[in-house]
Amino acid sequence: MKSILEDIETGNFRSVYLLYGEEAYLKRQYRQKLRKALAAADDTMNVTLFQGKNMNPGKVIDLAETLPFFAERRLIMIEDSGVFKTSCEELADYMKQIAETTCFVFVEEEVDKRSKMYKAVKKAGRAVEFARQTEQVLTRWILSRLKREKKKITQADMRLLLEKTGNDMENIDRELEKLFCYTLGREAITAEDVEAVCVTQTTGRIFEMVNKIAEKQQKQALNLYYDLLAMKEPPMRILFLIARQFKILLLVKSLRDQGYDHKFIASKAGIPEFAVRKNISQAGGFSVQQLREALEECVQTEEDVKTGNLNDRMAVELLIVRYSSQAELSKNSVFQS
Repeated sequence: MKSILEDIETGNFRSVYLLYGEEAYLKRQYRQKLRKALAAADDTMNVTLFQGKNMNPGKVIDLAETLPFFAERRLIMIEDSGVFKTSCEELADYMKQIAETTCFVFVEEEVDKRSKMYKAVKKAGRAVEFARQTEQVLTRWILSRLKREKKKITQADMRLLLEKTGNDMENIDRELEKLFCYTLGREAITAEDVEAVCVTQTTGRIFEMVNKIAEKQQKQALNLYYDLLAMKEPPMRILFLIARQFKILLLVKSLRDQGYDHKFIASKAGIPEFAVRKNISQAGGFSVQQLREALEECVQTEEDVKTGNLNDRMAVELLIVRYSSQAELSKNSVFQS
């Protein structure tokens, strides 16, 4: 990211930029910075946007070879094209000989770093990944937003906010705007404000559901499941997220037992560092064997749905009932006929 800012500051631009990764908020910010720096805001003659997978490489190259109209350069922006995951020989070859008066900006979510296109772009220009940010980075960013709005929040309430929003900066941005409106006229943002305004993400609800399962609070676990269904979440997506949470718990428990610190656990489990402590606590409600069996049963549940043995809604409900029951059940007892 610093390399892009340096290019903008010096005016020494590369012929091609690739912005990729999960963090859509940052990608959009840097896309806008490049757009503003590379062409005048009202220049519609020399700025072209291609979106989606139906982009024609030949047409793009023809345009790139066309001289700009009364401007220093022609800017071609290509978004969500998928060319970094498939073979695009023609465009990859052109990256080696881009016209001096043309600049490309690619914006993608996923890329294959082994692809010819990725290697060509990286060699000709800059390939910058925008990954999910760490707790420290998110905290600094939120604090800067609060300072700009003349707001304050305690460390504990900051953690609550991040637990509610997750580490998606676009979602955090939306929830902050809601909080700013809700607390208009006062400085402090409290836990009560966060609870009143911020929506818990689906993954957060899944975490809470698994918590209730671990605590054997069956009614509450089922109520959370019914809430997700009411929110139009498909049962099979809920099953996928439950399985994902059990997998995280198994990994967290294993790494914790091996003595690894929170930062290492977060990187291996693919979760924010601020969520590690709660996952360790939740994992304490299960034995390693229970977590392994739970994962196996998630796979079996999916199979039962696919083969028509159970409908999807009932299958997930039975899984929740089994693992939230007060009594220890023998493996697969819920599914025995």
